[in-house]
Amino acid sequence: MTQQGILIVLSGPSGTGKGTICRELLRNDPNLNYSISATTRLPRAGEVNGVNYWFVSREKFQAMIENDELLEWAEVYGNFYGTPRRYVMDLLSSGKDVVLEIDIQGALQIKKKFPQGVFIYILPPSLDELAERIHKRGTDSAEAIKQRLSCVTAELSCAYNYHYFVVNDEVDRAVQKIAAIITAEKCRVERNNGLIDSICQTSRRAAKL
Repeated sequence: MTQQGILIVLSGPSGTGKGTICRELLRNDPNLNYSISATTRLPRAGEVNGVNYWFVSREKFQAMIENDELLEWAEVYGNFYGTPRRYVMDLLSSGKDVVLEIDIQGALQIKKKFPQGVFIYILPPSLDELAERIHKRGTDSAEAIKQRLSCVTAELSCAYNYHYFVVNDEVDRAVQKIAAIITAEKCRVERNNGLIDSICQTSRRAAKL
């Protein structure tokens, strides 16, 4: 019997290094798959359609909402983001783990629909460090950076809706902590009912010999 895969949801303010953490998790764990989100925002320099995001028009995104093709969706900073449903559910059913790097609004939608997921919030070491990271990234305008930073305090308070938080002071350390969380979640009793039943059946068969 194939064990259901685990859905891992990562969120956190812009600039906390969620993308870097996801890349390292995927590099270290061959059973982990990244779910590519759909978005209406324009690609940043170096981003590739179908790799970083599915870049779609607002009309296409609206059609996906109406056809219930999204596991979650939200509007963030004037753009829409969403997670295609079928890809995620097919992977989980086949025993593969899936990591989603999504905003807080989307994560809370999924938590209501899929409470067995593992929800992890990525925190910066400090607000000053977060501001410096966003400026160094050089992908946003001064106005966009100002808007993002003005929302950070409210965003950080959303960490209380998650199961775990991880401070990304060093990427390797943060990745190790998340890997440990995934390992622990795989050992939860409620995720292993099939295994327990299988062991019990084997014991009963052995007793008859």
